[in-house]
Amino acid sequence: MAKDKSIFTCTECGGTSARWMGKCPSCNAWNTLIEASSEPAAGKNRFGSVHASLAPTSEVLPLAQIEAADFERHPTGIDELDRVLGGGMVEGGVVLIGGDPGIGKSTLLLQAVDALQRSGMNTLYVTGEESGAQVAMRSRRLGLPDSQVPVLPEIQLEKILHTLQSRQPGIAIIDSIQTVYSDQLTSAPGSVAQVRECAAHLTRTAKSTGTTIVLVGHVTKEGALAGPRVLEHMVDTVLYFEGDTHSNFRLIRAIKNRFGAVNEIGVFAMTEKGLKGVSNPSAIFLSQHAEPVPGSCVMVTLEGTRPLLVEIQALVDSGGPSPRRLSVGLDRDRLAMLLAVLHRHAGVACMDQDVFVNAVGGVRISEPAADLAVMLAITSSLRGKALPKGFIAFGEVGLAGEVRPAPRGQDRLKEAAKLGFKVAVVPKANAPKKNDKAFEGLTIYPVERIEEAMQVVRGLD
Repeated sequence: MAKDKSIFTCTECGGTSARWMGKCPSCNAWNTLIEASSEPAAGKNRFGSVHASLAPTSEVLPLAQIEAADFERHPTGIDELDRVLGGGMVEGGVVLIGGDPGIGKSTLLLQAVDALQRSGMNTLYVTGEESGAQVAMRSRRLGLPDSQVPVLPEIQLEKILHTLQSRQPGIAIIDSIQTVYSDQLTSAPGSVAQVRECAAHLTRTAKSTGTTIVLVGHVTKEGALAGPRVLEHMVDTVLYFEGDTHSNFRLIRAIKNRFGAVNEIGVFAMTEKGLKGVSNPSAIFLSQHAEPVPGSCVMVTLEGTRPLLVEIQALVDSGGPSPRRLSVGLDRDRLAMLLAVLHRHAGVACMDQDVFVNAVGGVRISEPAADLAVMLAITSSLRGKALPKGFIAFGEVGLAGEVRPAPRGQDRLKEAAKLGFKVAVVPKANAPKKNDKAFEGLTIYPVERIEEAMQVVRGLD
């Protein structure tokens, strides 16, 4: 295949240059020139010969006249993965999954594609980082010695597209997008231009043929997906693998999903036979203490549509001239704000104390509904008195000391009651309005201010 001549385009002004330069000759901006393919010859199309890979042009119609139909989904057989995807793989959808090296991306996808192959779907596994023998070795390690999944060890985009067109698989795994390169560009695989160009071709192929394409993406040291941010905008679903590689548990979180709920999570346990879904994920994040200990408070957080019980631990200890405030799994700036509210409105002073707060199990909590549990855990550690056994709390705390309601408070309370918790301190707006059998055995204390919450806790000692 003859190569088109590459040009370099400025991301700021759109100016072009025949060669790469540090400064754009048009707008004088530094480091803004990105390699791109020049205009092809007449009759030739960058995305295929004579628009072969483009979807047919449609006429303009009002929304009321367009038939709206549900997307057909193909369950993978892995319940936790299907939950994150919104019910399964969607025909013609493009999924981007990223995570730290060795966290289990390839393992999970091989399990999923094998299950789809056994269900009768035509599949394809394109590996650019491993040989076919390495993939076969992993398959046997996962207990899949007779797997019939077709494997293509290839990194050249044009060959991959030709295979997709000829085999017409229902789902194709590209492991990984950073290893794929196009002959249209001269830059190395993994560069911004190559990743953007290859992802655009694969996305267009998925939409025109109905093949579901799953792209595996590398992450940077900061944990973000490597490559241009436009990569996340192109695809339909973005999934992130979370969790400590030294722990057996993994979380998959949906950051973007055009076909399902955002921030939905799936919980997995890494075993000798691969990743297995965890049916009761709250058990991972709860303490294993025989008796309550000071500085521990359980809260109910929402991850997508799923309520999860998470233990918040706090340690307050004597500090030096510059006390430390450290949080793991929680916002550090919000911790400083909560300490100020605790001092001003509840009379609990920690200005000369080191304060450490941790969300057990490696989970990251970003919602403000954790405020009340954090403050009660800090107070418990400072007083040296444990909260009652079977105690939970949740609610947002404002700067004026008010306790604000949390979304879907009834669902949170039902989950706590189902798991056998006995005492709950919650915002008044989240308290049940009438007797409900779903809350049997759970004593609920509704509060409007942080002072009231502190009085309730002292009354339970």
